[in-house]
Amino acid sequence: MNTNHLRATAALLTLAGSLLCTPAAHADWSRIEKAGALKVAVYTEFAPYSDKDSGIDTELAAALAAKLGVRLNLLPFPAGENLADDLRNMVWKGHYLGYGPADVMLHVPVEPQLMQQNDKVKIFAPYHVETVRLVRSAASIPSFDGMDSLTGKRIGVEKVSIAAMVLLGEGEGRFRDNVRIFDTAAQALEQLKAGALDAVLANRSEIDAALQDDPAYPLDEVKFQRLPRAGWAVGLAVRKDDADLALRLQAALNDMRDSGELQAIFKKYGVHLVRP
Repeated sequence: MNTNHLRATAALLTLAGSLLCTPAAHADWSRIEKAGALKVAVYTEFAPYSDKDSGIDTELAAALAAKLGVRLNLLPFPAGENLADDLRNMVWKGHYLGYGPADVMLHVPVEPQLMQQNDKVKIFAPYHVETVRLVRSAASIPSFDGMDSLTGKRIGVEKVSIAAMVLLGEGEGRFRDNVRIFDTAAQALEQLKAGALDAVLANRSEIDAALQDDPAYPLDEVKFQRLPRAGWAVGLAVRKDDADLALRLQAALNDMRDSGELQAIFKKYGVHLVRP
């Protein structure tokens, strides 16, 4: 799911010319070691994970490269129409315009159906569980007793996101007139703090980073039929046959988790790490 995170922002250029793309070189460990660099794909405009060369995934990429003893070569890219596009462009084939592929892509949902549908990649090493939450202004909505509490309220969502999809489809569209669409969740959350919105439906990590557990903006779980209540884990993706690289990355991530380094990166950005 693109949850693409479930979050796809803008499409890359059309893939109609993808037949012009030649197969990418195999990213076996010996080639990476010889080059002295690990190419890591991260999403653009995806705060708090990766935006303008900073964020959780950007720091995680740097830490993984350091643990493997090579330098980092970061490949930021905009989300495609779906995750299959992203995995093709950034993991196993590369974009037909010549960008990518990377050796590893971060923030990939570790989801069985996605794995079955993309048999040219290996998705592994979950490092965080993402959930969707409603954050509200306590002044505007003092208590939340279910979706009826949002009747007539101004609710912000990010365009082309799982939050937008489930909210706009709720109750045969009964909230559509009150939904405000923003380019990013961060923009919606800024408008919530400015008093222009009553609530925002977004990924928990985006809310954490923007509001830092401010008691004026309580969080609530909202139940939607199409939304996984337990959330979804995100991890890494490499080409299917890059087994040695996958083992090294898994070991590096395990070491970061055991040492507390992974938790410290999340804490730096105000996000509560949820272990899969």
